Amino acid sequence: MSLNETPSANRVHIGFFGMRNAGKSSVVNAVTGQELSIVSKTPGTTTDPVSKAMELLPLGPVVIIDTPGLDDEGALGEMRVKKAKQILNKTDIAVLCVDSERGMTAADTELKELFKAKDIPYIIVFNKSDLLKNTPEAKADEIYVSAKEKTGIFELKERIARLVKNNDEKPIVGDLLKEGDIVLLVVPIDSAAPKGRIILPQQQMIRDILDSGCRACVVKENAVSDMLGSLIEKPAMVITDSQVFEAVAKAVPDDIPLTSFSILMARYKGFLESAVKGVAALGNLRDGDTILIAEGCTHHRQCNDIGTVKMPGWIEKYTGRKFNYKFTSGAEFPEDLSGLSLIVHCGGCMLNEKEMRYRSRSAAGQGVPMTNYGTAIAAMHGILARSLSVFPDLREIVK
Repeated sequence: MSLNETPSANRVHIGFFGMRNAGKSSVVNAVTGQELSIVSKTPGTTTDPVSKAMELLPLGPVVIIDTPGLDDEGALGEMRVKKAKQILNKTDIAVLCVDSERGMTAADTELKELFKAKDIPYIIVFNKSDLLKNTPEAKADEIYVSAKEKTGIFELKERIARLVKNNDEKPIVGDLLKEGDIVLLVVPIDSAAPKGRIILPQQQMIRDILDSGCRACVVKENAVSDMLGSLIEKPAMVITDSQVFEAVAKAVPDDIPLTSFSILMARYKGFLESAVKGVAALGNLRDGDTILIAEGCTHHRQCNDIGTVKMPGWIEKYTGRKFNYKFTSGAEFPEDLSGLSLIVHCGGCMLNEKEMRYRSRSAAGQGVPMTNYGTAIAAMHGILARSLSVFPDLREIVK
């Protein structure tokens, strides 16, 4: 991915929901101007959520999600419905597609109430309006369209755009810097690093630093001391990959603020404070407790994978105890968290803020402490307070 592309996690996620054969896929194709979804007269043609990152005027970069019909039948249908409802956890704008001849069903009304309960801005789209003799007057949250005839589609896109509360890009680290600052970034290149490129949070951090009028220096962990010695002025901050936190902390003088990509990403996604509070649970774990280690991306597991190998090793070395582990990745995240004593989550760079806040709230609501990789690694290496030096309010929590 190039540095000027908008990552999917930073795009407005627009979910299209409704009953089978309400014309969701036709509406999606009409709105996007693409054959994104398969259209058929056969109910239930869309069997899994279909996502597409694209530019949609007048909104800009978005992710369009077409979901299976929520009245799908049978055991497989129940699984599809479950997947569709999971999409709500990362939906910024919901579009409820209704067959205008059939009108709102009890299931449609239930879905609308679910949007309200999850505080998701929504619009109800009555499709197939070309089949009506008389088009009823639409309410404030409704619009009549015909995906077939392309009528009302332009207005629908304008209405969707107005539902976006605030699409301004917020900084990841730029607000902690002043123009002209030097930032040293520590990027290990090991077997897990993608060939020929650096990973998404590192790309995003570099771009944000440059956009803030600052200077970015990038080194591997074994070159930190040499780089610090060669710089004419002291860096305003050092940002490191969490996996080499301990080594970098030894190389960086105490008067230079030090933090990690993971900690900054947790702040960016809105769950750093809860991660800092949740890390205290490490000291309360007992032998045989179950820990969920969750990642937002899916990738090929390496022999020394951070989630399945390194993190359990660090936790057991720190606590001196043995635990049971569960692992999830990508869109997977259990609704029922009972039986868990702790959740350790990645920084969430591949998940949007809404999804990360949902996971954090879900954990809090079920009484399960949740922290993240960077916070946990810093705590286990005795440098948590130092890693939070750029966030004075959070440092008070760990005192």
